Amino acid sequence: MTFPNAGSQERPVPRLEARGITKGFPGTLANDHVDLVLDPGEIHALLGENGAGKSTLVKIIYGVLKADSGTLLWEGRPVTIASPADARRLGIGMVFQHFSLFESLTAAENIALGLDSAPRPRDLAARIREVSKRYGLDVDPDRHVFSLSVGERQRVEILRCLLQEPKLLIMDEPTSVLTPQEVSRLFETLRQLADEGVTILYISHKLEEIRSLCTQATVLRGGRIVGAVDPRTVSARTLAEMMIGGDLVVPAHEPVESAHAPRLVVRNLSSTSDDPFATELRDVSFEVRAGEILGIAGVAGNGQAELLAALSGESTTAADHVEIEGQAAGHLGPRARRALGLAFVPEERLGRGAVPEMTLAENAILGGAASRGLVRSGVIDGQGARAFADRIIDLFKVATRGHGAEARSLSGGNLQKFIIGREILNKPRLLVAAAPTWGVDAGAAAAIHQALIDLAADGAAVLVVSQDLDELFALCDRIAVMFHGRLSHPQPVGQTSVEQIGLLMGGLFDRSEAGKGDRDVA
Repeated sequence: MTFPNAGSQERPVPRLEARGITKGFPGTLANDHVDLVLDPGEIHALLGENGAGKSTLVKIIYGVLKADSGTLLWEGRPVTIASPADARRLGIGMVFQHFSLFESLTAAENIALGLDSAPRPRDLAARIREVSKRYGLDVDPDRHVFSLSVGERQRVEILRCLLQEPKLLIMDEPTSVLTPQEVSRLFETLRQLADEGVTILYISHKLEEIRSLCTQATVLRGGRIVGAVDPRTVSARTLAEMMIGGDLVVPAHEPVESAHAPRLVVRNLSSTSDDPFATELRDVSFEVRAGEILGIAGVAGNGQAELLAALSGESTTAADHVEIEGQAAGHLGPRARRALGLAFVPEERLGRGAVPEMTLAENAILGGAASRGLVRSGVIDGQGARAFADRIIDLFKVATRGHGAEARSLSGGNLQKFIIGREILNKPRLLVAAAPTWGVDAGAAAAIHQALIDLAADGAAVLVVSQDLDELFALCDRIAVMFHGRLSHPQPVGQTSVEQIGLLMGGLFDRSEAGKGDRDVA
């Protein structure tokens, strides 16, 4: 590798160069003659809408996929990267959006599984402590993963890469599950790595983070490179409009009055579980009023999944612990709660929000069988289902080849728009949405936000459970925080801040207030 001499204007040899990368799948061209140059010590953002081709490109770089045509050059030499093992041998590491850790194993054991040649356990633990201290990642190698916070788990993933001394580190949505304070610490680590010459390819839909961290940004749209820019010199809106190829419409949300009747009341909800990895709910109380959007923030694993199961009817409790439209519903299952006016958007799109192998028309039936009369006396109205799916696709601008497409063929953002659209068009009186725009690009996120705002404006009560504080502050009238199964007192958004909510997410709230929720809930 050649670096320029002091005072020289000579460009360094790129760490990685992609030339004319092309990759197609049935019905789509994911990468269309993509060129990308990554220099040593650069923090380079890769931007684009869902389905723009980002994931395909990084999977080619990391050896998960093989390009149909094009060339990869590593430090000036043409290379073939046939597998992730090939990538790691070159010096390429990748931290995926979804963690791949075994909860019953220790941090050190998980790290050992990811190393092509792991040292003896004692030596590995010492090495983990050394690298952890050097980069401020603070991981105890002997702790079991189930006892770690989400931020700590991400550090384990990063350390697993760093122990292989990568020259190129690819990070996919690395801050989606972190508090603002954890994001700041992560950025310090990434800047230190860049100062040491490591190249970082950074994928994120959080454009203000891109502007704060990255020194270069390449934008993909429809599988093609449409622009490159120094993100520090342009606005987040400009970056978003480069991604979507048009004007970004920012949703407007007017605060609601507090006099409306509650549509959802949760009263002294607690839970127990035989699952050693579950978080037990402890005396959770709150209400969501007609026309209101209430947000619940928190780092994943603090009881959100258990709360959502209790609200959707997947788990039941005493009847009066959950009220929907004034009726005791804690003992009811999902179908009975839907009959009371509840709609539910789960965090897991494929498998819970939609059946992967089923068409969009068939998936439309799942949320509209009763409310839209798509099933009568056990007989499916196929024409009605297809018409309903077409209406969702049209109104929510879902990019797909039609109602006959399988759910798994859609990008994450487009499938999320379809699921949100399906639930909203059923005209619910209460909508519970988990991470409604997780991993979704700016254009799709704006459309989803506007749909939720419009639903509340029509009189529905909306509960949004999310780790994205920007999303919650843009959408919500009040925000509460979950930590270790307890819920803080909901605060009007005008009376709190991102920093304060971030501290609450880390557990720094008055325990005497935790779980009380709304003062007027008996």
